[in-house]
Amino acid sequence: MTGGQWGLLLLLSVLWGGSFFFVEVGLAAFPLLTLVVLRVGLAALALHLVLRLQGRPPPAHRRALAAYLGMGLLNNALPFSLIVWGQTQITGGLASILNATTPLFGVLVAHRLTRDERLRPHRLAGVAAGFLGVVLVVGPEALGGLDAHLLGELAVLAASLCYAFASLFGRRFHRLGIAPAAAAAGQVSASALLLAPLALVLERPWTLPAPPATAWAAVAGLALLSTALAFILYFRILASAGATNILLVTFLIPVTAILLGAAFLGEALAPHQLAGMAVIAAGLAVMDGRLLARLRAAAAGGA
Repeated sequence: MTGGQWGLLLLLSVLWGGSFFFVEVGLAAFPLLTLVVLRVGLAALALHLVLRLQGRPPPAHRRALAAYLGMGLLNNALPFSLIVWGQTQITGGLASILNATTPLFGVLVAHRLTRDERLRPHRLAGVAAGFLGVVLVVGPEALGGLDAHLLGELAVLAASLCYAFASLFGRRFHRLGIAPAAAAAGQVSASALLLAPLALVLERPWTLPAPPATAWAAVAGLALLSTALAFILYFRILASAGATNILLVTFLIPVTAILLGAAFLGEALAPHQLAGMAVIAAGLAVMDGRLLARLRAAAAGGA
């Protein structure tokens, strides 16, 4: 990937890293499906407003509508619901570790279903190193909850598998000529339409106590930053860098969350976190390939 693509991936990790915090705050006031519907619904409204102001409404032909529906299901409705429910059963740290299996699923799915993103030894080694780095960053003690809430763990793993398939499915937006903002608007609109009836029937949100301002602030951050803006970046990176590279963001999410805590909340960085960041950086460098190519070229020149 280019330096610009890595920069966008880092920014995306910051936006998605905040989603775990926003979800924890939101769950204190909203039930599961209602929180997810508010997330995608408000994001859809914001994105459609931006597109209308720009005079660029999302394409609405049959193939585009089918793509919105498939992506809304695979990339929003299913994984968002599974992760939010999983976080009611397991800690956010364990959820972030399990979510970091997404690139592992991604390289396997891409190898099986594509011709241009085949599994290579260096890519598999980089993914394995990145996953180990995430475990070190979050802390091995987070793994102590494994098997205590098996269904919650399986829910987050199932969400990771959904993301892997979504990264491949989402490549069709570029082939259809649909811009990143339009693709983002279409997918969150489809997921809102899929989930809103379920939330209304199963949770009856109008009967709940009035949520506090902090809960609404968390919903706003979740919808506008971690969803609307994040998915514009997601589709831009997906179109230029490929399905497996976009999934590397799950390695960076715990890192950016910890660095933001150190920068703005005065939280100290533990040695195991610094070691984990170094391992993640090494894994990403192996997957990128350019550093290894330069080292091989330098070794050959020296020889």
